Amino acid sequence: QVQLVESGGGLVQAGGSLRLSCAASGRTFSTYVMGWFRQAPGKEREFVVAISWNSGNSYYADSVKGRFTISRDNAKNTVYLQMNSLKPDDTAVYYCAASKGVYTIARLIDYWGQGTQVTVSS
Repeated sequence: QVQLVESGGGLVQAGGSLRLSCAASGRTFSTYVMGWFRQAPGKEREFVVAISWNSGNSYYADSVKGRFTISRDNAKNTVYLQMNSLKPDDTAVYYCAASKGVYTIARLIDYWGQGTQVTVSS
């Protein structure tokens, strides 16, 4: 069992930055692919980014490449999402996700956080 708690969301102007954190419980954190999804009002939850268990590989949605950076600290059971050059289209609830298998499809994710709101004003 893995429990995930996000923090760091908020309101920011376009072009600004935010850093999200996701703290995980459970001694098996390091065995999961960790990632972030987001869901805007009226839209489906979409994949944003993921990172392998040893930080050797990361995977980004085209919409955030070059602007967002994911990292993890297995010693602290925490994954981070640094978001730069934010746009109004980035406005959504951001969810931390843990997966032992497929990490880009929401219905196949093993564990979810409760979500944190990110709002980017124009």
